[in-house]
Amino acid sequence: MAKKELTIGKTRGMQQITDDRGVFTMVALDHQESLRQAMNPADPDSVPYSRIAEIKTDIVGALAPHSSAFLLDLRYGAGNAIASGALPGRTGLIATLELSPGYGKGETIARKTDVVAGWNAAKIRRMGAAAVKLLLWYHPNSTTAGFQEGLLRQVAADCREHDIPLVLEVLTHPVVEGQNKESAEFAATRPWVVIESARRLCPLGADVYKAEFPADINFERDERKMLKQCQELTEAAGVPWVVLSAAVSHENFRRQVEIACEGGAGGFLAGRSIWKEALDLPAEERRRFLAGDAVRRLEELTEIARRAGRPWTEYYAATAGENWYREY
Repeated sequence: MAKKELTIGKTRGMQQITDDRGVFTMVALDHQESLRQAMNPADPDSVPYSRIAEIKTDIVGALAPHSSAFLLDLRYGAGNAIASGALPGRTGLIATLELSPGYGKGETIARKTDVVAGWNAAKIRRMGAAAVKLLLWYHPNSTTAGFQEGLLRQVAADCREHDIPLVLEVLTHPVVEGQNKESAEFAATRPWVVIESARRLCPLGADVYKAEFPADINFERDERKMLKQCQELTEAAGVPWVVLSAAVSHENFRRQVEIACEGGAGGFLAGRSIWKEALDLPAEERRRFLAGDAVRRLEELTEIARRAGRPWTEYYAATAGENWYREY
């Protein structure tokens, strides 16, 4: 496969969010309203900002030293992580651009992504982040697919102008009225939806693709089939991709990371499967859990990615001749 030319700014960003081998061992903590909902399902609006900020700072402080990059939201996460010193300078920062509804909210067959008002690639670059993340709710057959594709083109152009990598996250959804994403009916179509979404969206400007595992492990047990699906996803994306955890158990996600990396993934961007228990624990117990079980989980995933993940340098190359800066 011929390598794509990558600009100096994007190259530096990719170096900052990967390890010294060029694989992605990243933690996601960009959850916003969904976190309040998880902490108090009966009354999420009663969860104060200070509590969310404290928990996020604890999670970052425990896990960031062990990860190549941390994905954080603007409201609760990024500013506090930097100001508190919880996010080490050597750990890459990926800042999310979109607003995030709570889990289960907006579960319709026509979903649109909203971005944070007043924010763009320039501001994310200015705050010192290494990459921009955009989440798209997407299904190739959705009536909102064209809108989502247009938003991606806009954000990708903005990232090119400010020379910062774009991490594209795609969460698929049903397009049949009344169908649930966890249903057997959607599971039967999920591999095609995940792979076809990558095929359509990555050429529109993604530098890194954050993907759902193609198969629903509640219905699929054939690991050879899952490996083939990951290989097809690698081919469809055409850019480095990482697998997201989607709150599956650590044991299940660890196996997904193994299969995904064997199939061409460059690592992982994992969230709740690593740290979700921390939300319900008192402060001292939370910090013990994060320093113990959560770090061990992250290290297990990291070992897999470093052993089997495909480095981003197999996709991209950069050059800087004597006069590169004159044209930059």
